[in-house]
Amino acid sequence: MELKLYDTLTREKRVFEPLDRNRVRMYVCGPTVYDFAHIGNARPVIVFDVLFRLLRHLYGAEHVTYVRNITDVDDKINARAAERGVPIRELTEQTYRDFKEDVAALGCLPPTVEPRATEHIEQMKLLIERLVASGNAYVADDHVLFNVPSMPEYGKLSKRSLDEMIAGARVDVAPYKRDPMDFVLWKPSKPGEPAWPSPAGIAVPGRPGWHIECSAMAWKHLGETFDIHGGGIDLVFPHHENEIAQSRCAFHTPLMARTWMHNGFLQVEGEKMAKSAGNFVTIRELLADWPGEVLRLNMLRTHYRQPTDWTLRGLEESSKILDRWYEEIGDVDSAETPDQSFVNSLCDDLNTPDAITRLHQMAHPPVAGKAMAGVSMLGDRTGEDAQRHLKSSAMLIGLLGKRASSKKSEAIEAAKLDVTTIESLVAARSTARKSKNFSESDRIRNEIAEMGVELEDHRDGTTTWKVKS
Repeated sequence: MELKLYDTLTREKRVFEPLDRNRVRMYVCGPTVYDFAHIGNARPVIVFDVLFRLLRHLYGAEHVTYVRNITDVDDKINARAAERGVPIRELTEQTYRDFKEDVAALGCLPPTVEPRATEHIEQMKLLIERLVASGNAYVADDHVLFNVPSMPEYGKLSKRSLDEMIAGARVDVAPYKRDPMDFVLWKPSKPGEPAWPSPAGIAVPGRPGWHIECSAMAWKHLGETFDIHGGGIDLVFPHHENEIAQSRCAFHTPLMARTWMHNGFLQVEGEKMAKSAGNFVTIRELLADWPGEVLRLNMLRTHYRQPTDWTLRGLEESSKILDRWYEEIGDVDSAETPDQSFVNSLCDDLNTPDAITRLHQMAHPPVAGKAMAGVSMLGDRTGEDAQRHLKSSAMLIGLLGKRASSKKSEAIEAAKLDVTTIESLVAARSTARKSKNFSESDRIRNEIAEMGVELEDHRDGTTTWKVKS
């Protein structure tokens, strides 16, 4: 099967061809662990989890290596630890545990490797020594800086002019820089900051710059050149541009990664998310009100390269969609393989909106003698076959992994409902309806509704109930 992915470097959608089909390699920039991750941070986590799952499906789980780093040395970390009066290690460990809990609740698989920056200082120093030796970096005022003019193709990923890059990087033109665009590979540590013996003959201890961290970890776990590098669109410049410069110059390679992928921005109710705007929301806060599966589906309803608007209405719609799907599949087992048309949608540059349309079609298979637009592409599945393929297809993107009965039980427990009382009221309402005592029937329905329970009357005279989403 042909997988096509959009490459930010070439600005085109291309057929994905791994360097080695038996070792497909992907690197994604992970969190800086100083505070709870916000919903914008969740987008690349979910997007590249879907890609990880798809690659495992296409090439075999044992043949795919997914590396997502943890940045645990950074100015933000130092500032937050000082603000809270806690040791840096204590802050990063707790924040890392919180992050793992949050992304697990979003239905994300653990990466194959989750390296920490502080565990790869020696690799960073080796890269820096190489860059100094090749003339691509220099020592100045106890700093090591990358010499941007030494990299003729610098700026190829972001396709920005020099003036745009200087403005976009908010460059600090320090007096020891040879060129305004030069960036830090290593810097001296201030008292109380993490510090290691410095490379390149520098006597004072120091710590790495942000960009060299990812180059070193990618090299350690994936090699000099690998298949896919991913992250948010905000990382294209300067972070990914600088990664490319460091890695290509250190190893004298034409490419760092064969394909560069970036997810679009996230807004909240039509506005940029910011604490000053009062719309800043963490994953942890959202999980207090919504199941992680709802957050995941809501994210996947927009194509990953497009901007997405995070709204309450969207969450409510996603919750209702999941409820309908769970009602449709009941407690059936999944099919051995997902539906082929569903996989085809994912293979078209992770077209999750189109894939979700396929799931809707499987949830509403054609009645005998009738046809739905597009259902022929699903092989005209009906009944339990459609249910089983709905489940197996949704599971490929991390949805519908529970049984409907267990999902209902969780909802009941979360709402602290008394099932015996509800069943008694439903039975009493059925009796009232049969005796045409509609005022009593309506009264009981309203009483049940106030408990957060929704009733559904069926043509055969039976009534089922569910917890309101």
